[in-house]
Amino acid sequence: MSAILSSAPLLFEGALMTVYVSLLGVLVGVPIGILVLITGTLGTAGRLFTKIYVSYFRGVPLLVQLLVLFNFLPWIKFDISATAAAVTALGLITAAYVSEILRGTLHSIPPGQSEAAAALGYGPRATWQYILLPQVIRLSIPALFNELTLLLKSSSLISVVGIAELTRVSQNIVATTFRPVEIYLVAAGIYIVMSQILLTAGRLLERHWARR
Repeated sequence: MSAILSSAPLLFEGALMTVYVSLLGVLVGVPIGILVLITGTLGTAGRLFTKIYVSYFRGVPLLVQLLVLFNFLPWIKFDISATAAAVTALGLITAAYVSEILRGTLHSIPPGQSEAAAALGYGPRATWQYILLPQVIRLSIPALFNELTLLLKSSSLISVVGIAELTRVSQNIVATTFRPVEIYLVAAGIYIVMSQILLTAGRLLERHWARR
């Protein structure tokens, strides 16, 4: 118990880093995912780009993407920090999954709405901004928050590039205290709490929009 209490501040800092990197990954990934979705509706070239993008980022493990990005950018003389590499990788892979979630939801919206918008003088941009995207995002809330929870757990892999997130901090503590069971159980509990908070926020947002 004393080992856990003395390690609590470090575990807390690791949890904050996990949340920080995950949130930045979301802020990067969701807008890119929306752009990928829209690009996929812009003819053959757009569909081809979207297919290649989604196939790569959904088909290659996050760990491999992290290592490729972390080593490739310095190779082309572009210096980047480990945190920036992790956020970029998390954001790009999140964008691929977000675009597929939104695409599936988009197919559930009657095409007559776009036709009615065009008849009323709405251009493509206005149709997406005021008619399609609000509905797509609202209907996708459960799936999106589920994906964000998976992102939070996947962020444990960023420890391979030296970022002191929760998993890496736990490993460091175990190496000095030799108490793996207790430390890893506490880390698992922290992940559960963070995931439940995120899922609860998603349910509250879904209910709020349902009432509206």
